[in-house]
Amino acid sequence: MKPTRYCITLFLCISSISVPRLVSSQACQRTCGKIPLKYPFGSGPGCGDARFQKYIGCNDQKLTFTTHTGCYPVTNIDYSNQVMYVTDASMSTCACTQPSKGFGLDWDGPFSFHDDDVFTLLDCSIDSSPIYKSNNNAYDTNTSAVPLCDKKGASICSFLYSCRAISMLNLPISTCCVYTPVDLGPSFEMDLQKLQCSSYSAFYSFDGQDYNPENWKYGIALKYKFNVYNDYPGSCANCEKSNGACGYSAVAYNSFICNCPSGINTTTDCYFESAFNNALPRQTVTWSVYPLASILALFLFLL
Repeated sequence: MKPTRYCITLFLCISSISVPRLVSSQACQRTCGKIPLKYPFGSGPGCGDARFQKYIGCNDQKLTFTTHTGCYPVTNIDYSNQVMYVTDASMSTCACTQPSKGFGLDWDGPFSFHDDDVFTLLDCSIDSSPIYKSNNNAYDTNTSAVPLCDKKGASICSFLYSCRAISMLNLPISTCCVYTPVDLGPSFEMDLQKLQCSSYSAFYSFDGQDYNPENWKYGIALKYKFNVYNDYPGSCANCEKSNGACGYSAVAYNSFICNCPSGINTTTDCYFESAFNNALPRQTVTWSVYPLASILALFLFLL
């Protein structure tokens, strides 16, 4: 082989050497606004768990949750108990009442309703709403109809209808219903148009003040699981301990990557990065390969 060709070949071989095992870079945010982002949540494609990416987004530093019924602000994530809290701008509270279309979850999504959620339907049509027809037949032994309103929820209706925003509408208490279907029924949806109710209210805690609806925790609490066994991935734990963010490859959703603070993705963790940066600046190390190759090529050419 001629010296020139040999040098070119050697140069290309040396230039292709890389110390860590890397994949294409995908920067993942560690926070969205004031909310920390940890697995399985991510700021965009390639971040967090691929199953969650369709439903969670971070735009203009605002974390949102999207289903087929709308887009909802995320107010908090309790990572210890695996609960996410969202709010619906169209739902009614003690401070404000307004028309709403309802709320629903995608049946194939990784979320489910928390046991503490209480949904209350407001201003329902007594004459035509199916919730009353079901209740009328609840104690009829000749029908299999299941009541859709919790009869023990009458006090909740009373407190809500005593709120200034709702009381100004002069609605009879009979138009209120504490909705009982688990997970809002088999469709995971509360369609107010079909139920013929004007609005709904949702809260997940009385906050120790059962008789004061002004201080209830309004919003919707949603549970989530990591997988069928609800095991936190060990590889992700190591990644986050090294100040990385867990993610996946855009090519293979079942793959794992660890996104490091510098933007580099690895298939393990980010410990190498801190050690690497402590030894030499990243820019110096990156470009030092090329002068080395040139020196070797020139040396061999002069032989």
